[in-house]
Amino acid sequence: MGARALERGVIVGTAGHIDHGKTALVKALTGVDTDRLPEEKRRGITIDLGFAPLSLDGAGTVGLVDVPGHEDFVRSMLVGASGIDVGLLVIAADEGVMPQTREHLLILSLLEIPQLIVALTKSDLVDNDWLELVRSDIQAELSRTRWSRAPIVSCSARTGEGLDEVRAELARAVLSAEARPAEDLFRLPVDRAFTVRGTGTVVTGTVWSGSIEAEADVRLLPGGAHARVRKIEQHGKVIPRVGAGVRAALALGGVDVGQVARGSVIVADRAWRPTSLFEALVTVEAGATPDLTPKTRVRFHSGATEVGARLTAIDGADLRGGGYVLARITAESAIPLRGGDRFVLRLPAPVGTIGGGTVIDPYARRRSVSRLSTEEMRALSLSAEKRLEWILDAEGVRGVKIPEISVRTGLTPAATRAVLPGSRGRGANNLFGAAAVESTMAQVRMIIAEYEIRSPLSPGASTQTVRGALRGDEELADIAISELGADNEIETDGPLIRRKGWAPTPSALDVKASTALAHDICAARHEPPSVGELIARHGSGVPALLRHLEREGRVVRVEADRYYDRSTLADMVGRLKEQLVPGQVYVPAQLRDVLGFSRKYLIPFLEFCDQRGITERRGEGRVLRESAGVVLDTPQPQT
Repeated sequence: MGARALERGVIVGTAGHIDHGKTALVKALTGVDTDRLPEEKRRGITIDLGFAPLSLDGAGTVGLVDVPGHEDFVRSMLVGASGIDVGLLVIAADEGVMPQTREHLLILSLLEIPQLIVALTKSDLVDNDWLELVRSDIQAELSRTRWSRAPIVSCSARTGEGLDEVRAELARAVLSAEARPAEDLFRLPVDRAFTVRGTGTVVTGTVWSGSIEAEADVRLLPGGAHARVRKIEQHGKVIPRVGAGVRAALALGGVDVGQVARGSVIVADRAWRPTSLFEALVTVEAGATPDLTPKTRVRFHSGATEVGARLTAIDGADLRGGGYVLARITAESAIPLRGGDRFVLRLPAPVGTIGGGTVIDPYARRRSVSRLSTEEMRALSLSAEKRLEWILDAEGVRGVKIPEISVRTGLTPAATRAVLPGSRGRGANNLFGAAAVESTMAQVRMIIAEYEIRSPLSPGASTQTVRGALRGDEELADIAISELGADNEIETDGPLIRRKGWAPTPSALDVKASTALAHDICAARHEPPSVGELIARHGSGVPALLRHLEREGRVVRVEADRYYDRSTLADMVGRLKEQLVPGQVYVPAQLRDVLGFSRKYLIPFLEFCDQRGITERRGEGRVLRESAGVVLDTPQPQT
């Protein structure tokens, strides 16, 4: 393969009515007869896909897919047409545009195949006047498509006339084909699976994206079976690696051929998972079907996958209107899809192609949405970044798992990594939309404001309290808190959060009540009342007032249910230091004699001294630490 074609990876695919000479043209161009099945030889028609390497001067060797033209085998045509870069529409000069010509052209249009070349075959069978009439008809058909200026080349596979021009047009198309991203998620839809003696299970298909190396581990979807790529072949030659836009055969280890069928998809990334409910932009050809309701069963074609499905317009629009409609599609079985995938819709009876569209979110949830403009829908169809915005808005406070972004949107891994640093809603595991971050920030503001009203003496609400009140994703809560801090709206103090610059503001009644509490505690000296006893005397506001006194340094909490006057506690510690000999062990009974109060108060006081490094417990007694000081600093803030 030529260097440029190798880099780009380009697939050419035929299309056209039965008996218009597709297979004969392919053989004339490549030297390969793609009708390989005995039934194809007997009946003289193409039934299944055929493949051949096509050598083009200046463009190297590319893969060429030959598809059947009979209306009974449109499903096989769809498999071959998916993933091609250049369409080679074959029209016989002696018959002109026929029904399958139009259906194949519609399918290529729905799949948005980038480039088209028309080969006007069997031109040796007609005169020039007839040839010009047919050419005029073809141009009229093309004028209604994206390929209004597609080249139309008269040729004959029998005489060889015009074949060089066909090759030249194909070479130009190959060289101008848009390069597929070198780094992307690997995906290969399987169009054939068979067993080769001595090799085992072999699958063939066109690599839609990414690349794979021999010995790599892969998964087969939708079943989920794991396999190893034992060998890779391209155009009959063993290669170490294969990339996007290339036909390849993979020999798989660890799976039987019965586990692989046409429609299976081979992937490498763990983020892929089958889906049966997804959102898509759908267009149905005007007049294609008189009645299309949510109960209408259609055939959904994506790559080599075909399943039954039903459509529901999300925004209430008429699916038969001919334009874009945002729809929810429910498939009868789970299939692997990616954001941006193109698909085709057909009716099972009467059989026919009715439309197609683009996958917007393969893992969508049921929800109602506002009607979008044509421009907005077109942007969703074309832009992976717009699809990411759409999905983030849909998920709201649930967010999107970061490893799933490439699959859900169609962004390459590199593009995903480029998007994340500038995203305000990025967490360790999930990405959240701007609206979700803003709404959570608003909730945090409200929670803090309400807390300040309920607890005017508190220095702030605990982070745990705020998270609990949000009742949402903790990662989103952390993002919202972080953003508010970055905006200088809030500040943190250890585990506490408060408005920037906010400070407790005790009322006159609070000051009076706290003074009374401090008096009671001070008056009781080394046997202060419990919190419960103080509540009985002064009311339910006591816990908040005690914490306020503690922050002011007037009282110290020695145990969970008891506070001491700071001066009294300093005297008690001082007496302990004066009476005890450093290094000597004192049992509780001895310490009770030293301090002069009962065990009820003694043990909590000694445990407090242990915590502050004044004493150290040894066995059943305590030892005064030689470096002990009177450490009565206020403990960690509490709410």
